Amino acid sequence: MKRALISDIHSNLESLEAVLADIRDQGITEIYCLGDIVGYGPNPCQCIDQIMKCDVCLLGNHDQGALFDPEGFNTGAERAIFWTREQLENPKGDPRENAQRWDFLGELPRNRKENGLLFVHGSARNPLNEYVFPEDIYNQRKMEKIFSLIEQTCFQGHTHVPGIFTESLRFHSPEEIDYQYKLGEEKVMINVGSVGQPRDGDWRSCYVVMEDNVVRFRRVEYDKNTTIQKIYDIPDLDNFLGDRLREGR
Repeated sequence: MKRALISDIHSNLESLEAVLADIRDQGITEIYCLGDIVGYGPNPCQCIDQIMKCDVCLLGNHDQGALFDPEGFNTGAERAIFWTREQLENPKGDPRENAQRWDFLGELPRNRKENGLLFVHGSARNPLNEYVFPEDIYNQRKMEKIFSLIEQTCFQGHTHVPGIFTESLRFHSPEEIDYQYKLGEEKVMINVGSVGQPRDGDWRSCYVVMEDNVVRFRRVEYDKNTTIQKIYDIPDLDNFLGDRLREGR
């Protein structure tokens, strides 16, 4: 069975629709979302409506920020979260649909475990907020503590930087492994990248397809200029949030 793993949509409807179309084109029907449906981008309600159709969705830190008070966010991210909350509280459509969105966000779990696989937004140690960056392979103590909580394989997002972390403290970017990795006996953490705001120098949306023991990274082009212009047109969203989409940073 094929399964698509997506994360960090961040209210970017154009990128989400492009990725969902790519998933459909491969005949994949099972989709897991690892959180951060909202934040930063211009279409929170529409993105939630799409993600509600996924088989599994986890809570991200921006999703929690929209539900409660954002903590640890920079000024631009915080302003975007408050704007997002306003859109969710005062929708232009059916109020019943809005209630469904709030209920959906409020019921999202922080992790999921199945058959040796762990799914989180941040890390196995802190599912909501902990970042695991490529340079953390040099932080042996941190990595050992996180890997001790993983039975075999952990899928995560949050950093917006895709790649494979091995228990032997190596990091493989998708390009280095020709965009695919075969799972073996060694424990691994797999960052699936970001659909709506890539930060690895490639502006294209990124997600992962898992089939049997093979993980494949997919890059998908989308109409980023439309998203950028939407952000420019909303005073509460910093222009930088649009600018960064051009360069994947």
